[in-house]
Amino acid sequence: MSQSLDTDKLEREVKSMYRDVAESADGAFHFETGRDLAERLGYESDTLTYVPDEAIDSFAGVGYYFEMADLESREDVLDLGSGSGMDAFYAAMNVTETGSVTGVDMTTEQVEKANDLAANNGFHNVSFRQGYIEELPFEDESFDAVISNGVINLSAAKDRVFEEAHRVLRPGGRLALSDIISEQQMPESIKNDADLWAACIGGAEQVDSYTSLVETAGFDLVEVRENTEYEFISDRATNACQKYGVKSISLGARKQDKT
Repeated sequence: MSQSLDTDKLEREVKSMYRDVAESADGAFHFETGRDLAERLGYESDTLTYVPDEAIDSFAGVGYYFEMADLESREDVLDLGSGSGMDAFYAAMNVTETGSVTGVDMTTEQVEKANDLAANNGFHNVSFRQGYIEELPFEDESFDAVISNGVINLSAAKDRVFEEAHRVLRPGGRLALSDIISEQQMPESIKNDADLWAACIGGAEQVDSYTSLVETAGFDLVEVRENTEYEFISDRATNACQKYGVKSISLGARKQDKT
């Protein structure tokens, strides 16, 4: 990470942008939000029927990874950067009421909205906590699966994110995520632009470096797939994507079993 990126400013920009997503899902952003995006990426409409509409309206994910997550009944799932809860509620339909889903997000408004939606829609096994994905407030080996959608690129310490995901997973646990990566190294002018970080572009890691961070944290990489259905919508974001090969991928990995 460049030393000239103001990480405090980055955090303020990211919180501000996703506060706006929580409070006004139909606002003007660099990226799409909502049900049409979710269904185009691969979310099943039959399952979305049971997800609270307000969570779907604020959905700002970049891909679909649930077939990689392979969630089952009775499992405990952690969603990194859970936002208004769309993926967490979707995951809850996979683990059923015998399992649990916990979301963690640093934006107060997102956590409050998601917890209200859980309480008001009968999701007794879904809860949300405020916190940082680089420093998870959970015990070692607490979860069977860790999921995340379009969030890890926002972190200036991606190595810590993957180390923490590894720490809280049980042996043999799965990591499944969608995120934004780049094919080429981006110039400092973009990497130090907090607005483009918040738009999921400035922090995009080169794909080889990204997968290396996952493996260095102790995961066995299972699958990496490009999400061709995802695209940015603002001119500024689109230009960066075309120039540096910024795109969405989904990734599946597994924590090595101790046996």
